[in-house]
Amino acid sequence: MFKKTSQLVFILASVFLCFSCVPTRQFQELQSKQQNCQDELEMEKEKNLTLSELNNELSGKLEVLDEKYKNILADTLQISRHLQSARERLSRIEKSNQDLLNQLAGMQAGNEKETKALLGQIKKAQNELRLREDEVLSLEKEMDARKRTLDTLQAELNRRDKRLQELESALNRKDEAVKALKQKVMNALTGFDGNGLSITTKNGKVYVSMDEKLLFKSGSYQVDQRGVEALGHLAGVLAQNKDINVMIEGHTDNVPYKGSGELKDNWDLSVKRATSIVRILILNTGIDAERLTVAGRSKYVPIGTNATAEGRSKNRRTEIILTPKLDELFKILESN
Repeated sequence: MFKKTSQLVFILASVFLCFSCVPTRQFQELQSKQQNCQDELEMEKEKNLTLSELNNELSGKLEVLDEKYKNILADTLQISRHLQSARERLSRIEKSNQDLLNQLAGMQAGNEKETKALLGQIKKAQNELRLREDEVLSLEKEMDARKRTLDTLQAELNRRDKRLQELESALNRKDEAVKALKQKVMNALTGFDGNGLSITTKNGKVYVSMDEKLLFKSGSYQVDQRGVEALGHLAGVLAQNKDINVMIEGHTDNVPYKGSGELKDNWDLSVKRATSIVRILILNTGIDAERLTVAGRSKYVPIGTNATAEGRSKNRRTEIILTPKLDELFKILESN
């Protein structure tokens, strides 16, 4: 699907270049659709990977529990057979005991020696009877214990299956929230795309990346008017979506900072730029400052090569990372 979409965009772009009949706005919308398709593909891949990892983990545990269940069931069947055999032996012994008692009653007038022998046999039979009764009682207790264990394992299997379903549902809702948030940000920043602005999703987060040229003059941390306007639109989205945490990261290239004054190096510059953006965002009273985090990354997280002017230009950027709160997922994990 993604490949076909890319081909369609390429054809439309070619027609635009050849005949100049399609307005620039439509071409940009096609480019946006292509990027949306690519982002949706990446998000589906990430979702599939996360679900696969969760499924593998829970499937492994499920297999262990299932194996235990089968072993206990096999043991229970064997104990049941032993119990039946013991009951049959008990029945035979009881019959033998009764026969001996009958024989003794018929021989009361017999000699004393035979009587003693019969009494000894009776005593032996009674002792064996008690042993068999104890064996049957023990087997019945073990059967009850096995049954309780089987019931516990079955309940655990049901609980883990329910947990997996809850996690899948929560992940789907999280992905939908990220997708909706990205669309809101794109709608709010319409008109700034193509001017050093890119909006992507990665690892369940929305990344709003702004090049230096959209926000700052070279070596400065004062936000330009065009950048203030873009940040104002973004702040409106953040004010309406209060369950979003915000990380602002300043990035530079590897060219040493040569300015003067309070800034000493690229570390200072990246932090001051991130701080300047935060101060603009919190002008919107709907944004709680507790949701905001500032970081200066200096030159240490490049996205392009610092060996070329184009690569260094890409590295001089500010990233605003929007993360939906995962309270629902954490509650599910903590409850299990």
